[in-house]
Amino acid sequence: MDTIQLGKTGLRCSAQGLGCMGMSEFYGERDDPQSLRTLERAYELGVTHYDTANVYGRGHNETLLAQFIRGKRDRLVLSSKFGIVRDPSGANGSTHDRDIDNSEAYMTSCCEASLKRLGTDVIDLYYVHRTRPDVPIEDTMGALARLVEQGKIRAIGLSEVTAEQLRRAHRVHPVTALQSEYSLWTREPELSVLPACRELGVTFVAYSPLGRGFLTGAIASAQALDPSDFRLTSPRFRDENLEKNRLLLQRLQSLAATKSCTLGQLALAWLLGRDPAILPIPGTKRIRYLEENVGACAVRLDDAERQQLEAWLPIGAAAGTRYDPSFQGAPKAPDEPR
Repeated sequence: MDTIQLGKTGLRCSAQGLGCMGMSEFYGERDDPQSLRTLERAYELGVTHYDTANVYGRGHNETLLAQFIRGKRDRLVLSSKFGIVRDPSGANGSTHDRDIDNSEAYMTSCCEASLKRLGTDVIDLYYVHRTRPDVPIEDTMGALARLVEQGKIRAIGLSEVTAEQLRRAHRVHPVTALQSEYSLWTREPELSVLPACRELGVTFVAYSPLGRGFLTGAIASAQALDPSDFRLTSPRFRDENLEKNRLLLQRLQSLAATKSCTLGQLALAWLLGRDPAILPIPGTKRIRYLEENVGACAVRLDDAERQQLEAWLPIGAAAGTRYDPSFQGAPKAPDEPR
């Protein structure tokens, strides 16, 4: 697999990474043996960028990755995050209870806990998972810069911030990566965030590049999802909106057939070929889907095909917002769908 440089650092990783969140929760029951086999297969296929966070499974995801990275840590780029606060016991029965804390004390405690769970002495890329509007981004970056100085993290990332926040943060300390949702049905980052990343030399990390599985064409109805599935909280996956969104996929079927690829591979190929500084991190816990996603690296689109896809799914084409307005920590960027 091709590799890319992260920001202006010396860190290099595979051109496609692996989002590990779904191995612990949000998309049905966890299966650790299956997830570990998938992680090993990803490594065999050349994937070297693995994305986790302290709140995925309330620490479970980092502990799972610790088993995988043992013996190969120096050949991987490991990213994690802090900023979201969840009830560690899950006592209220919800997987979505959360608050935001960007304080230096919370950051430091989260970093120490993540290092311990991951079984490593340094995190390659450490993100602010979500920002609080009442905490200046300059203060957060200053605290993160101290973690860099202490050798606990190598590079700093931001998640779901505006172009203005990125520029302000970058003036305090170089930002290596900005992570936001980005796919054929979530193209709003193109309005201002992606241009700012190019201007500053910041790698854009695209999470949910398959639209949380929607762009694979595999989700026929909301009833097909597990009752605990996070997607059921998203307006885009509610019946009326989901049906409208599924009509968008009909246009893609013929092009996928022409390219002898799946719908998901077509969506990833569009993203992989759009900009060498964009790093998609599709998530899966199954080898079958992992291999399909990696196979997208071999799909090439010409300019006409790329323009056709963008005409079929323009900015704002998706019916429904990404998050329910009541969801704590939903992005508040003015040019991002909520």
